[in-house]
Amino acid sequence: MASIKLLTIVEATTINAVAKTVLEFYQSARELPDSPVIDGCAATFDRRPGGQNSPSAFVTAARAAGLEVEIIPERRRFDLSVIPALRAVVERRSPDVVVTNSVKSHFLMWRSGLWQRTPWVAFHHGYTDTDRKMRLYNRLDRWSLSHADRVVTVCRAFAQELADSTGVSIDQISVQHNSIRRQPPVSAADAEALRKRLGIGDDDRVVLSVGRLSREKAHIDLLEAFQRLREMKPEISCILIIVGDGPERSKLEAAAATLNCKAHVIFAGQVSDVQPLYAIADVFALPSHTEGSPNVLLEAMAANLPIVATAVGGVPEMVENNESALLFRPNDPSAIAASIAKLLADKDLAQQLATTAAVLVDTQHNPENYARSLVEIFREVKSQA
Repeated sequence: MASIKLLTIVEATTINAVAKTVLEFYQSARELPDSPVIDGCAATFDRRPGGQNSPSAFVTAARAAGLEVEIIPERRRFDLSVIPALRAVVERRSPDVVVTNSVKSHFLMWRSGLWQRTPWVAFHHGYTDTDRKMRLYNRLDRWSLSHADRVVTVCRAFAQELADSTGVSIDQISVQHNSIRRQPPVSAADAEALRKRLGIGDDDRVVLSVGRLSREKAHIDLLEAFQRLREMKPEISCILIIVGDGPERSKLEAAAATLNCKAHVIFAGQVSDVQPLYAIADVFALPSHTEGSPNVLLEAMAANLPIVATAVGGVPEMVENNESALLFRPNDPSAIAASIAKLLADKDLAQQLATTAAVLVDTQHNPENYARSLVEIFREVKSQA
């Protein structure tokens, strides 16, 4: 089959969630035996002094993976002066399809006018409304996305929201949940060493939550639920590990102290390799008020962990209540506490949910299926140009 030339614009200097998804797609697409060859390159922005001469973590990883990367210097987040350089990259690379991944790249694709002569697929990962600036960015994004040939979003809930707010026809929106590549299992010795390093006793049960410490992730609900759990089940010695960093960290640490559970909560901060933490956990908790297709949910599923999660966004599209997870409405610490308690008390139920979720990862959320779906979208957009 004919090759497809892609130019993927990535707003990343670190290996963030979008960067991981982009790199995973290109790796998986190369492994497909019977699909069009993907001839891909990336463009990214860098406002660090000397960024051209000191490649970022993303650029280094992309080049190591065999992906050519164009670096466009910028002065600030929304720097319209980069548009000529972006046009030059598109002209030089002559892609069949330009792929954008975030608010800024959507906006620049629109303002540059490149969408008028180059097929454009825009990936939408959801919105947060944490402050006035983010609400402005969201409005700009809706204007931008209305000009894309295809919008790919991560769940049906987001697809309907976009159709209602952007004027983009629902037929132009594709839903594609994220995927995950299984990691090698963590050895029992490494898991035990981590428990000792964190001061976790042999009889302690571990509840794990992974995510940015921002308001919409609702870790405050999880802290309240954890304290209720300790009051409900004083016979269970339990530790809560919260992995991640963000603007809410100091508030959450203060809340743990106020709730009298600080001694039983570990704020692990940003962790480069989370797999060992999944290996020592008994339950994974996702208390968010809003989600799309959360990578951390897939990570927990792949790690054979029983899951409790809010039924928001794409979560109930990925796991089913009482079949592959325990789901509850958002902003309900009592329900979180009851769900965790249920899984800690019922090992058979916990194992059943974990096993079913792991099968879903292997059959529905594997990298091959993800890459095939995207290749088909790119092929359709190219053929319609």
